[in-house]
Formats: sequence, C-alpha cells, structure tokens
Amino acid sequence: DWPIVLLFGGVFAWFWISVNTGFIKCVWQFSFPFYFMEQFKEGWYQFFFKGLIEFSRESIRSWTFLFGETLDCCFNFILCYRSIQLIVAVEQEEIPRLKALYERGLQNGVQGLRLIQQEDIRKKEPYCRGLLAIDCPYTGIVDYRQVALSFAQDFQEAGGSVLTDFEVKDIKMADGSKNGMKYPIVIKNTKGEEIQCQYVVTCAGLYSDRISELSGCNPDPHIIPFRGDYLLLKPEKCYLVKGNIYPVPDSRFPFLGVHFTPRMDGSIWLGPNAVLAFKREGYRPFDFSASDVTDIIINSGFLKLVFQNFFYGVNEMYKACCLGATVKHLQKFIPEITVSDILRGPAGVRAQAVDKGGNLVDDFVFDGGVGDAGNRILHVRNAPSPAATSSLAISKMIVDEMQQRFEL
Repeated sequence: DWPIVLLFGGVFAWFWISVNTGFIKCVWQFSFPFYFMEQFKEGWYQFFFKGLIEFSRESIRSWTFLFGETLDCCFNFILCYRSIQLIVAVEQEEIPRLKALYERGLQNGVQGLRLIQQEDIRKKEPYCRGLLAIDCPYTGIVDYRQVALSFAQDFQEAGGSVLTDFEVKDIKMADGSKNGMKYPIVIKNTKGEEIQCQYVVTCAGLYSDRISELSGCNPDPHIIPFRGDYLLLKPEKCYLVKGNIYPVPDSRFPFLGVHFTPRMDGSIWLGPNAVLAFKREGYRPFDFSASDVTDIIINSGFLKLVFQNFFYGVNEMYKACCLGATVKHLQKFIPEITVSDILRGPAGVRAQAVDKGGNLVDDFVFDGGVGDAGNRILHVRNAPSPAATSSLAISKMIVDEMQQRFEL
C-alpha cells in the first residue's frame, strides 16, 4: 500500500516526480520498455536544442526545453561530451525554412547560434556539402540508459521501489474496507498481483492510450507505432563524420528525418526513417500483430493520416526497403558515402499520438478519466520529442499538474 504509484512505459527520467514530492513508491510498467532498454543498452542518446529552435514559445515543448538545457550540467556525472551540430540546407528551397529556424532559435534564447556558409561548413565537417547551415555549439551525447539507471538509483536511495515486468491489466476502485478507504485505487497486473494506492500517475508510452482507457478516458488520441530504422557507418568510414549533422526539418511532420549521429564509442548512426510498425512493439520489420493492426485501422485516424500524407509515407517505405534510396539521400550531405559503406543497424519504435482527424499530436496531453477513480489518476498520454532531454523540466510540470488535480 502506497500513497502514489507511477506507471511508466518509456525510459524517460521521471523518477524525480516522486523524489521531489516525497512520494516513495514507483511501479515501472516495463512490458515493452525493458526490451527497449535492452535493445539500446549499448547505445548513446544525443541531446540538443531542437526544442528551442523548432518550436514556438507558445508550445509547451519549447518552454520545457528551456529547462532541458541544464542537462549539460546534470549529465556531467555520467559519461558525456559536447559535440558539433549542424542543421544543413542542401537545396535552395530549404534556405527560407532554415533561416526561420535560426530566427526562432534566437527568439527562444538559444546561446551561440550562428548561420554559416559553405566554407565554414567544411571547416567543421570537411566531407559535408551544404548551401547554408545553423551551427549549434551546445550539443552533447550521453549514455541515456545510464541516466535512467542513475535516476532509478537516486529514487531507491530516497526510499522508493522500482518494479519491472509489471504489466497493468486493470485500474479500479477498492472495496469499502478500512484499507480500501485509505488506499482507494487498486492496480492489478496480468499475473493477478495487486497494489493499492491513493493516487496514480501513468506515462505508458506505446500503451498510453490503452492504460488511460482503463480509467474511462476517451480513446482519442490514439497511439500509432512508427518504427525508426538506423544504419551504421562502417568503422573504416567513420572519419567522414565529426559531429551531428541534421537536415532542415519539415514542420508538417514530427520526425527529424535521416541524420548523422556520432556515439561515444566512435561509431556513427545514420537515421532513423519513420515507417508504420505492424505491432506495438514491432522493433523488427516482420514483427506483426493482427490485433494491433486491426486496432490501428479501425479505431484511430490512421486512414485519414495516410490520405493526407500518402506520398511521404510511400517514400519512407521505399527508403526502408531500398538501401540505395537512403544512401542517395545521405549523399546530399556527404557525397563520399556509398552503399558498401553502411550496414543495417538497430531500430526503435515511436509512440505517435494521432487524433481522429488524422492529425499528428505534437504537444503534451494530460488526462484523468471518469468517476472517483478518474479523480485520483493523472495520465501523461503524449510526451513528444525531446522528452528525454527535457525530462527534469517535464517532471516539474507533471508535479504541478498532480498538485492541481489531486489538491495536494
């Protein structure tokens, strides 16, 4: 029996919610995230000021990122180093969007931003070709698995507990017993185990819509899984990339596009793409779940999304199947890269919230539910990128939301 239970479905470092508010019990709903962490346990997470550059000041994503910049200090106790980052325009039609990003970054207070010409691009990235670029000096790379584990250790040292392999099946009100009056919420897992608490906060990632429906929430927005496949640059070709190289983002989509990401072990990841996953945990191309696919088609705005973005989707599928097509895109930035220089790498799955109109939800969504149980539950139904980078700021925002909803 605990005051507050936190259900997590992602590797966001939100353990600070309980640490900062004095609550000492955490259930980390780990049916898929444990696999996710194992998939990327040797990987490195790159954090940068995308939020400050790409999003308007009116967006929650932007102001949480303002706090996210402190992470370059917070991560000093974990292996971390600063890295070059360039956002590069390779075509004339991208230059106005790049300049707009630059102006937005200045408005949002990003330090050290510069617009640089072709000669300066080559000084920073000798093999990169571009017409114009934004130079972002405050960029870093960390082992985010170690970050999450470090937060978990701090949480446990503060008196909390972290449970894994606790797949939530039901959230309901307790009976009228004395214990039920004190801890009125019952959380039951697929093994029949139960935990009682006063309040519940969920951040369930790929399952955020399904978990929220357990407390009577509207199924909208629906989660559609998008797989992002990475390519690896062969070791003998890693000299071609010194830092992070990003394309100019398309504001119509939340995906960054294929980019070049160095890791602390010296390897270079290329990607990711963004293709529909045919399973909520579809980390491999042929992972398939009939029930998940049916759910996507019938219960979400997927068909409208496809209709609105048909050619973009077809192009992403084509590049996922044809390595040469992806390499052709990469050659716009680094012409020396060839098909023989790359290998297929790992993949991740993005929990993309989509409303019934087929629109991609690109900001935070909070919900509770109906009835007595709904008044004691806070669902974080959508936490868009850059959630990991801004996790400390997001935790503060969630604490504020908890205090308001729960009248704590």
